Amino acid sequence: MRRNWWGYVFVSPWIILYIVFGIYPLILSFFLTFFNYSFVNPENRQFVGIGNWVRGIEDPLFWKAIFNIVLNQSVFIFLKNGLGLLIASLLFNIKFGGRLLRTVYFLPVITSTVVLMTIGDNLASPGGPIQKYLIDLHLLDGPFFWKSEETWPMIVIALINTWKWFGISTVILLAGMYSIDARLYEAAAVDGANGWQMFTYITLPTLRPQLFFLLVVDVINGLQMFGEVFSIGFNVYGGINNQALTPVLYLYAQAFDRSNVGFASTLGLLLAYIIAALTFLQFKFFRTNEN
Repeated sequence: MRRNWWGYVFVSPWIILYIVFGIYPLILSFFLTFFNYSFVNPENRQFVGIGNWVRGIEDPLFWKAIFNIVLNQSVFIFLKNGLGLLIASLLFNIKFGGRLLRTVYFLPVITSTVVLMTIGDNLASPGGPIQKYLIDLHLLDGPFFWKSEETWPMIVIALINTWKWFGISTVILLAGMYSIDARLYEAAAVDGANGWQMFTYITLPTLRPQLFFLLVVDVINGLQMFGEVFSIGFNVYGGINNQALTPVLYLYAQAFDRSNVGFASTLGLLLAYIIAALTFLQFKFFRTNEN
């Protein structure tokens, strides 16, 4: 019995922190969704019922932010995991220098997001080396001001994020490849299978759990995108036409720029429900295919 009490003593700091910074803010946020509440005049709290929920569901800017993230993640998930799978396959088949290359490919992961976003922004800017090179190849007629375009800001952010995070996919998929029974490849070679057939019928099906894990994590993290937009110079509304607006950025703008705390709390919970629903659907789809 005493041993059990010591266990509670050791985990109690974590439990207290979780209650204070996890459960309590969640309950408070849900409570505030039913009020017009402002940091400026907290005493003038007005009960609005489900008004904030209706406003959030009907808010075109919120769905614009969701569309931006869908565009961003469609590019990012495909490139990040596709590039990670390609490099993992190459590292799996080389005999020398694999550890060094794994370290090199993983370096962007441990580099600050702000630093990489700033570098990527400078490289892709109208006066940057990438556009100059494309102009020299006559692939661009002149400087391309992509930040003022409707879709290009989210695509460029996806490209820079791919550079930062593909190392995660590489490491996870490479670990999955090392767990595959070598006898499967030996048997396939005896049957006359070439490298592409081995990859298609052995490697890819075996890596489905790893690919599913990466997909779930990417979707959850993508819907919470925030710092990347600030790092390349956009304001809290994602530019003049909201071309780089994300759900969390819009939530932040409502809470701290407009002081609509009740509405911001509603947006936060709506986003949480969307993330939970997408995660559930992904698990459902994966289990159905497994069966």
